[in-house]
Order: sequence, then C-alpha cells, then structure tokens
Amino acid sequence: MRLKKTLKLFSDLTVYLITGANRGIGLEYCRQLKTRGDDVIATCRSSSLDLDDLGVRVEPGIDLTSEASVLNFKEKLNEVQIDVLILNAAIAENNSFECLEKESLRRQFEVNALAPLNFTKTMVSNLREGSKVILMTSRMGSIEDNSSGGSYGYRMSKAALCMAGKSLSIDLKPRGISVALLHPGLVSTRMTGFTQYGVNPSESVNGLLKRIDSLSLDTSGSFWHANGEILPW
Repeated sequence: MRLKKTLKLFSDLTVYLITGANRGIGLEYCRQLKTRGDDVIATCRSSSLDLDDLGVRVEPGIDLTSEASVLNFKEKLNEVQIDVLILNAAIAENNSFECLEKESLRRQFEVNALAPLNFTKTMVSNLREGSKVILMTSRMGSIEDNSSGGSYGYRMSKAALCMAGKSLSIDLKPRGISVALLHPGLVSTRMTGFTQYGVNPSESVNGLLKRIDSLSLDTSGSFWHANGEILPW
C-alpha cells in the first residue's frame, strides 16, 4: 500500500522512521513510541510476529545495503515527512587478530557505517527543519575507551559511523536538522547472545528516547550513552 504523502496534514503526531525494527532495540523503539502515541514507520528486511502485533506501519523487504531496495522504498514513501530518523540496523561479527576474515570486515563496514550514511542521504528530502537523525552506534567505536582490543570489524565500523555522524551534524545543521550518536549500553538481545550482564531493551530504549527528545542543534553531533553520559571519541 502506498504511504500517504499527506500524513502530517491529518495528524500532529511525531513521525519516526526506524530501520532494523523487527527485533531487539529496534522493536522496543517501535513498542515504546507506539505506546506514547507517536506515528511509527518500521522498516526491516523481514518482519516478525512481535512487530506485526504492534499495529505500527511495517515496511518489510528493505535491505539498506541495496541501492535498488532503498530507492524503491524512497519512491513508496514519496513526500511523507519524517521527524525522527533512527538508523538502528546493524550486524556484529567476531573478528579477533588471529582471525581477520576480510569479507566479514567489509560486510560490517557496509552494514554498520556505509548503509546508514547512504540511507540518510537518500531520505534527506523527507526531513525538514527541526527533524532529527539518530545513528545507533556503540562505545565499542570509541578509540579512547578501547581497553580490551579485538572485535576489529565491529569496532572499526562503529568508529567510522561515529565519524560519519559528526560530519552529518555539521553538514545538516544549516538545514536545521540535528544529529545524535547513541550507545544503547550493553543490552540483552540476540546480538549480544542475550547476555545476563546486560540491561533489558525496555530500560535501554527508555533512556535513548530521553536523549532523542532533548536533542537540539546546540547538542547536535554529541556521542551519548543511553544514560546521558557523554562518551569519549
């Protein structure tokens, strides 16, 4: 079904577009935003029963690494105005120094760094003055914070995403668009093997939404933990 380009004319709801929305943090974003009454467009490669049950607008079949897929979605979206674009889709693969698989490193760069940047560029005409771009990164992308080494592909791709976000905050500021780089904390999701040491997605997203709600042009380009801590580059 074609999305209505007149969406904002009939509602004062804030419109969020979330990538990687079928599980984990992306799903929890959708759940909490729907609960508080915002309008949600959830994109993913494949939907899930949990996402379908939320009653948000689900757009499956979207692969952010495919230019054709993204352009097709852009055409379908038409002129729908996006207030908050949350780039959440990501992958994590384990790359030790002893096992540096080149294709794995490239894949993580493509999904975690290049895809969010290119998707933002494609969707920028759907943003307006006052819109926000949220890049879901990780403190594992912090050079100063790296005290354990390893995880080469994930660390390097997230560091690249942080640099992209900082540049975006400068380039989009004249348009009145603010940008945040957010670390969700260690969250118990499938990506982290449902670690017992992580917080639950609900707690993480609760903090993330506070950071998003308070984001302004004055704080654009900051690298935040979900709990409000400013993280080092």
